[in-house]
Amino acid sequence: MSEKRNIRDHKRRLLAAKYELRRKLYKAFCKDSDLPSDMRDKLRYKLSKLPRNSSFARVRNRCISTGRPRSVYEFFRISRIVFRGLASRGPLMGIKKSSW
Repeated sequence: MSEKRNIRDHKRRLLAAKYELRRKLYKAFCKDSDLPSDMRDKLRYKLSKLPRNSSFARVRNRCISTGRPRSVYEFFRISRIVFRGLASRGPLMGIKKSSW
């Protein structure tokens, strides 16, 4: 199940990267008050016709091993739970779980 979520998130990232420039242009033109309102409405319509998953707001950082969406360390791309287990077992380079 986690792999399916990660694949879906990866597809969203690719789609967001593909439509990033177009989406930014449409948004900038929609906010421009110097343009006539009918042209801004057309551009707003074009913006609404872009795929929903092409927005970066729908991209979510997920753990690559469990697919957990919350508390994911961006540098390692793993969740805090997996990170703690790996840190205590020792396969993470330069990370050592402290105990006192």
